[in-house]
Amino acid sequence: MQLITPAPLGSSSWLLRLRSFAVVGQLLTILLAQLGTATDLPLFPLLSLVALTAVTNLVYGFWLARVEADPAQETSRSQWVAFFLMALDLVTLTGMLYLTGGADNPFSFFYFVNLAVGGVMLRARSVWTLSALAVVGYTSLLLGSRPVAGLSVRPVEKSALWLYTLDLRDVGLLLAFSTCAVVVTYFVTRTTQLLRDRESDLRRSEAEAADATRLEGLTTLAAGAAHELATPLSTIDIACRELACHMEGVAKSPLVEEDLRLIDGQLNMCRQILSRMRSAAGEVAAAQWNQTTLGDLIDTTLDGIRDPHRVEIVEPEENPDWESQPLWLPEEAVAQAVRNLIHNGLDACRSDQSVAVYPIVQPEHVRLEIRDSGEGMNQEVLGRAGDPFFTTKEPGRGIGLGLFLTRNVITRLGGEMGFESQPGQGTTATISLPLSPASPLHPQLSPENRSAR
Repeated sequence: MQLITPAPLGSSSWLLRLRSFAVVGQLLTILLAQLGTATDLPLFPLLSLVALTAVTNLVYGFWLARVEADPAQETSRSQWVAFFLMALDLVTLTGMLYLTGGADNPFSFFYFVNLAVGGVMLRARSVWTLSALAVVGYTSLLLGSRPVAGLSVRPVEKSALWLYTLDLRDVGLLLAFSTCAVVVTYFVTRTTQLLRDRESDLRRSEAEAADATRLEGLTTLAAGAAHELATPLSTIDIACRELACHMEGVAKSPLVEEDLRLIDGQLNMCRQILSRMRSAAGEVAAAQWNQTTLGDLIDTTLDGIRDPHRVEIVEPEENPDWESQPLWLPEEAVAQAVRNLIHNGLDACRSDQSVAVYPIVQPEHVRLEIRDSGEGMNQEVLGRAGDPFFTTKEPGRGIGLGLFLTRNVITRLGGEMGFESQPGQGTTATISLPLSPASPLHPQLSPENRSAR
C-alpha cells in the first residue's frame, strides 16, 4: 500500500496529467470568454502563454519516458524538474491574470491550486519558495494589470496607465492572500509529511512482520529437520561402529579402513550441522529478559566460543568502568547473536590470527565491534550478508542462518547491525543496542522497575 511519496515517477506522471488538464482548461476558458461574452481579450499573448505550458509539458513527457528505465536517476532529478515547472506555471498564471483583469479575475484562486499540488509533490523548502513566488505575483497584480470591462473593479478609463497605488482594499486583499498562502502551504506540507511518515512506519511494520513470519518458518524447518534426521543418523552411526567392531582382527583392505574413517568423519560433520540447526531453532525461543551488565554479557558470550584463546577483548581506555554498565535484555539470545559474529570472524581468519571485540559505551547506545583479519568481503557479498541460507563457507561448515537470526534478535531489541569490509582488509561487524529512556535497556530504570517489567 502506497499512500504518498516525495515525487517519484508516479507523482511526476500525475503532474504531467494535471498540466495537460490545465492547458485544455485554459483554452476552453479563453474560448468561452471570447465567444460567449463581450469581453475583448488579447488572444495572442494569452495563447502564447498556453502554448508555453503545452510545449514544456510535452518536453516533460519525453523526459519522463526517457528516465522511466532508470528510476534512481529520475528520483534524484524529479524534484528540481517539478519545482521548475510549478514555478513556471505560477509565472504564466500571473501573466494571464495580468492580461485579464489582474487580482479582480476570479481565476486568481488558482494560485492556491498550484500551492496545494506543490505541497503534495515537493519538499517543504521548495513549496515555501513557490508560496513566496505566488505572493509576489499577486502583489504585482494589485500594483498593475490590464482592466477588463465587466470584470475589473477599477475604472476601465485607467487602462492606459495599468499601474495603481495600493489602497485599503488592496492591502486587505494582499494580507488575506498571503495568510491563505501560508496556511495552505503549512497544512498541506505538514499533512503530506505525516502521511509519508505513516507510510514509512507501515512499510517497516510490514517488513518486520514478514521477517518474523519467515523466521518462524525457517526455525520450524530447522528444528523439524534436526529432529527427523537425528534418528537415521544415529542408526547409521551405531551400524558403522558395530561394523568396525566386527572387523577388528580381520584382515581387510586399507581402502575399507579409509572408508570407515570417512563415514565416521562425515557422521561427525552431520552431528555438528544438527547441533547448529538446533541452536538456530532454540535461539529465537530464548526471550527471557534479565538484569545483567555489559561485562557479564561478554563473559556469557565467551563461554560458548569454541576457541576463546583467539578472542581478544579490547577494553576502552576512556571508560574504565565499562564492565559495570547495567543492561536489561535477553542475555542468552544477545550472547548467542554476538557469538555468531565472533565465530564468523574466527572462520574468516587463519588459525594463528585472533578476533578483537571492542565494547563501547555511548550516551544512548552500547556498541560492540567485532573485527577480524580475514580476506574481507566485496560489495556483492556485503549486500547479501544476513540473507537466510546464504553463506560463503565451505559445504558442511555453515547453513547460512547465523547472520539472519543475529540480525533478527538485534532489530527486535531496537538495535542495529552493520558490516564494514574491503577485500583483503578484514571485516568489522557492529552491533548497537539502544539505551534511550523509552527503552527497557535504559540504565536509569531502577531494579524494581526492571523486575516489574
